[in-house]
Amino acid sequence: MISFEPKELSTGKLHGYLLSAVAPRPIAFASTMDADGNPNLSPFSFFNVFSANPPILIFSPARRVRDNTTKHTLENVLATKEVVINVVSFDMVHQMSLSSTEYPLGVNEFDKAGFSMLKSDLVKPFRVAESPVQFECKVNEVVHLGTEGGAGNLVICEVVKLHMDEDILDENGQINQEKLDLVARAGGSYYSRARKGFFEIPKPLSTLGIGVDQMPDHVKNSMILTGNELGMLANVEVLPTAEAVQEFLESVSEHHPNIKDANHRKKHKLAKNYLSFGDLDSAWKILLS
Repeated sequence: MISFEPKELSTGKLHGYLLSAVAPRPIAFASTMDADGNPNLSPFSFFNVFSANPPILIFSPARRVRDNTTKHTLENVLATKEVVINVVSFDMVHQMSLSSTEYPLGVNEFDKAGFSMLKSDLVKPFRVAESPVQFECKVNEVVHLGTEGGAGNLVICEVVKLHMDEDILDENGQINQEKLDLVARAGGSYYSRARKGFFEIPKPLSTLGIGVDQMPDHVKNSMILTGNELGMLANVEVLPTAEAVQEFLESVSEHHPNIKDANHRKKHKLAKNYLSFGDLDSAWKILLS
């Protein structure tokens, strides 16, 4: 591996490494207003949710690396203590990118990027009408992390009202991630479209999975199964019984004759195939045969 201490790198190079390695990142499309009532709109990928009670979102408008200046968004939240954080779906990503252009003070990025200004209920900044989820926020605190170019400024926002497009909700009133179709930021010019990359991992059992350490050695030390696949296999409460294994072998004998007498390599390859379909039970029965 190649290794560095941060002080050995220029701020620009370190900034590039951080943004490329810590990715993808959600995007806070922040709408603010200056003290004179002029709207501003800008995206930030140093962003996440940090609390539900109270509901807290934090984003960070960093000082510009090239000239150590601050962004209009930071100046506005310091002056007014209000912001609307809009999420960014795939349908609006190019307009969002355009709004990140560093237009002069007083230029309305809503107009430049072709977004519609929607009046908020509890704060002054406008919402982005095209965004499927919008959070009206009061700014509780701004934490300055430094005074040099690249230094972040943590804007700690408390959600006072949220708005959601009903079209993104499922029959239970929960957000459907595929319908929401968020995009996330990576390094350079790269983005990630969440809907194209979603996959599910069952949460660890509340009754406790057996863990990798309790697996038979030939499974734990498999040259075929990956670490991810061992993690899947470890998330079962108990292993199949010998009787269950025998019943399974009899049921699949037409498709897998002589599997019981096969070597570990062949069994592991077959189990791997079952795991690709999420069938842990059958995979274990193959491995224990």
